[in-house]
Amino acid sequence: MDDNSVFEDQHKLPEFKLDAKQARGFLSFYKTLPDDPRAVRFFDRRDYYTAHGENATFIAKTYYHTTTALRQLGSGSDGLSSVSVSKNMFETITRDLLLERTDHTLELYEGSGSNWRLVKSGTPGNLGSFEDVLFANNEMQDTPVVVALCLNFRENGCTVGLGYVDLTKRVFGLAEFLDDSHFTNVESALVALSCKECLLPVESGKSKEFRTLHDALTRCGVMLTERKKTEFKTRDLVQDLGRLVKGSIEPVRDLVSGFEIAPGALGALLSYGELLADESNYGNYSIRRYNLDSYMRLDSAAMRALNVLESKTDANKNFSLFGLLNRTCTAGMGKRLLHMWLKQPLLDVNEINTRLDFVQAFVEDTQLRQDLRQHLKRISDIERLMHNLEKRRGGLQHVVRLYQSSIRLPYIRKALQQYDGQFSSLIKERYLDPMDLLTDDNHLNKFIALVEVSVDFDQLENGEYMISPSYDPALSALKDEQESLECQIQSLHKQTAFDLNLAIDKALKLDKGTQFGHVFRITKKEEPKIRKKLTTQFIVLETRKDGVKFTNTKLKKLGDQYQKILEEYKDCQKDLVNKVVQTTATFSEVFNSLAGFLSELDVLLSFADLASSCPSPYTRPEISTPDVGDIILEGSRHPCVEAQDWVNFIPNDCKLIRGKSWFQIITGPNMGGKSTFIRQIGVNILMAQVGCFVPCDKASISVRDCIFARVGAGDCQLRGISTFMQEMLETASILKGATDKSLIIIDELGRGTSTYDGFGLAWAICEHLVQVIRAPTLFATHFHELTALAHENANHELHSKQMIGVANYHVSAHIDSSSRKLTMLYKVEPGACDQSFGIHVAEFANFPESVVALAREKAAELEDFSPSAVISKDAEEVGSKRKRVSDPSDISRGAARAHQFLKKFSDLPLETMNLKQALEQVKKMKEDLEKDAVDCHWLQQFI
Repeated sequence: MDDNSVFEDQHKLPEFKLDAKQARGFLSFYKTLPDDPRAVRFFDRRDYYTAHGENATFIAKTYYHTTTALRQLGSGSDGLSSVSVSKNMFETITRDLLLERTDHTLELYEGSGSNWRLVKSGTPGNLGSFEDVLFANNEMQDTPVVVALCLNFRENGCTVGLGYVDLTKRVFGLAEFLDDSHFTNVESALVALSCKECLLPVESGKSKEFRTLHDALTRCGVMLTERKKTEFKTRDLVQDLGRLVKGSIEPVRDLVSGFEIAPGALGALLSYGELLADESNYGNYSIRRYNLDSYMRLDSAAMRALNVLESKTDANKNFSLFGLLNRTCTAGMGKRLLHMWLKQPLLDVNEINTRLDFVQAFVEDTQLRQDLRQHLKRISDIERLMHNLEKRRGGLQHVVRLYQSSIRLPYIRKALQQYDGQFSSLIKERYLDPMDLLTDDNHLNKFIALVEVSVDFDQLENGEYMISPSYDPALSALKDEQESLECQIQSLHKQTAFDLNLAIDKALKLDKGTQFGHVFRITKKEEPKIRKKLTTQFIVLETRKDGVKFTNTKLKKLGDQYQKILEEYKDCQKDLVNKVVQTTATFSEVFNSLAGFLSELDVLLSFADLASSCPSPYTRPEISTPDVGDIILEGSRHPCVEAQDWVNFIPNDCKLIRGKSWFQIITGPNMGGKSTFIRQIGVNILMAQVGCFVPCDKASISVRDCIFARVGAGDCQLRGISTFMQEMLETASILKGATDKSLIIIDELGRGTSTYDGFGLAWAICEHLVQVIRAPTLFATHFHELTALAHENANHELHSKQMIGVANYHVSAHIDSSSRKLTMLYKVEPGACDQSFGIHVAEFANFPESVVALAREKAAELEDFSPSAVISKDAEEVGSKRKRVSDPSDISRGAARAHQFLKKFSDLPLETMNLKQALEQVKKMKEDLEKDAVDCHWLQQFI
């Protein structure tokens, strides 16, 4: 069996069925398509789809993981590599391209021969006509947003005009702000808005600024789409928006006139989304000013460091904060709101406390929580249903699902009314009063009455969505006629059975099919008995294994009449369904408000559910404004780490106190828990500002406007950026973007360069953060020398500025004095770490004993061989180790050889060598080094 057939057996590829003429026609059409490296083009061949050229290779490699899936269409130089794709596989690829990746657009063509036309197109920001494929069987987790930017570069930075459109929720937004050279504000706006695609004017000279902006887009996983500069125009913008936005044109004009360059960005979005071409958009959009300062700002580095959203590599759902908090039970709506809340934590203390009040009410009243969750489970995705109806893509099925959700409201209302705790007035104001307004006879009750009178509920049980005949006189008359004809046909069946002397239904059956309509059928066994009558009185239609079908003029006449009435009935049904669907679409504001507070209720219940179901309880945080109060978390835990089955989490206190321990330097061994500790503080603060209880015994939090996290840079060599450069870029954005109201979390800064450079940078950055920015900071490091910063306040007469508020903490570890074994205690304690544990960790990793012994020896020598001694004027120092000053060329030559030795040593495949081989290799390397050290003083000291 060759590779091809093995692959086809496993994947069952649809067969490629094109004759030579069709293939020639298609090839000539394919050549006319414009070259677009981002577009993945599919061709609908009814039972399956195909893709061609580079698209085919991309699909074979990415989704089939083999090029054996490729077929050749045509021959020789005209040949085109092609791949066939089943319906299921097409849905999988569509979902991946538009929802997961952000580097391709999608096009679908229909036709045959050389005659094809584009019927659907979509991008990650504009899912367009692919929504039915994407969300037929899946909930919509996140609503994609398209952003357009107009940039005005000035000497001290850049003014950014930002426009955005959420095509699913039909919302426009405008913002204008100053930004730094790293586009820190743009990045946090892209994160907060869930942006999937960004429009920029085509730039002739790709300037350095634009490269930096492209990097920010890549970090946020946003697709860049370049458009002509002329599209970023404001001519007729107010008029165009006036058509799309509901309400009068004056507020729109006032809002737009308040901006200088952002309207140009919005103009580009209108033309890109072709919004004016679709009349179903008219009067259905809303427009708002987007204010960067309304939410906590988070950049992509912080989102990753704090594991806020899911990643494909998560081992389980509790790996991310979203996965842990997502206990929502409405279909899709709650999930989307939670997604949004996690990217937009609140800054207003009152708003945060209002959310916390609801969560507390639901935590304290178990019965209320359980009742509400039971009822919310029966709520459909109202937002998506309405979106489909407004887009004229919905049918009676959507209307019925809205009805089924609407009739749950009295139960939700009743459950909320039964609550009589301390927050009952808040629940009444936020949920019960709006519900009363929405459910009166002019709103939802009117809709419920419409459905109850118009839908045929008897047919619903058979899975048929039909209009009830009694709803319309014309439909009712047609139904009566249809039933009368059915009766006449039945009585003709009886009469014929009597005439032919055959048992009704057993011997003489009445069939209804698409080919002949109503016909009589008898088995072949019975046929000889009545053959004579059959030939004289009836018309035989066909004879098959299952019997003989025949008719007569009476049955044919009645059957034809029945068919005609049935067609009229269907047409009448169709018209009435359209009317009911259009009427339902007029309730959009009611349903959008309803969806708003049901999804909010859903997310708050989710928070309460998590807080009360955890083995270690969560607690309500006390919230204070950014300029007062400290950040004190007692017995804090990392919510995602403690939720893993294999973890027994050890809680820790964190007390960031202004003027005392506002800046904390945390030292300790690798794997000792430094990273987890500093991340959990960030996660706890984020959870609190989203309005959730936190995994602590007690928590008080001064609201933060931004969380900056620089935790372990992933290499970006693909973009030509080293680990160290990435680290420096991220740190630069902290130094430029942070204020005293932010929270800064830094882990292991300065590792990617030489020890002295790294330490120098780390020290300078710490001083700047303490003296200039003054934000609460957690700084985890292996540079134990940094702990001296805390003692700088004692020697502050040497400095022009005091180092106030720096405190040392360490994660503790215990070393058994006799066995030298290291045990991590995972407790964070005051004071600096008094020793390094690197060699103990190497022992953990089962390094060969000889290597560990050599490492201990070298470390002891280097500790003796201190930098201060090297620079000592007295070169011939008394003592067992002679230290001499070396000339610069001696040092650089020796350092290069030492580096070569260490590189060679680190490259040894120790895991595949036995002890003897390892010792021999190390011995040989040492001997070679000693030979090279004969005429190099520095190297002799190194050895």
